[in-house]
Amino acid sequence: MDKNMSQKEYQNLAKEKSPPSKTFLNCVKAFFIGGIICVIGQCFLSFYKSLNLSDDLAGSATSISMIFIGVLLTGLDIYHKIAKHGGAGTLVPITGFANAVASPAIEAKTEGYILGVGAKIFTIAGPVILYGTAASFVAGIIFLFMK
Repeated sequence: MDKNMSQKEYQNLAKEKSPPSKTFLNCVKAFFIGGIICVIGQCFLSFYKSLNLSDDLAGSATSISMIFIGVLLTGLDIYHKIAKHGGAGTLVPITGFANAVASPAIEAKTEGYILGVGAKIFTIAGPVILYGTAASFVAGIIFLFMK
């Protein structure tokens, strides 16, 4: 930024140079890509229930299958291409979490298995696990006192 340029001039310049937002189109694509991922998960759940698994086992098997697919697509360098078009639609399902865990680990494999993969695997997932656990603890305490 030029030292002689005012804040307002800078904002006008930035607005002029920035590409227009495609918010509506991005929301539609996220909705459909996320929906497709969820439909695939529902197909797995129906398949596992057709094998006469209990609801709990079918749900667990579905989660494991979706995590496997997310990590496999991340490892094959496909998940990020889907995410490029699906945006937030690929972040919300369980496959997005699997991608978030696998991506840093795959990128750090050249640094070795301990200092690379082992250290980087929870780069993104670690805070999610930490704050999810802390939030559930606080919610449990609040629930305890509400009883």
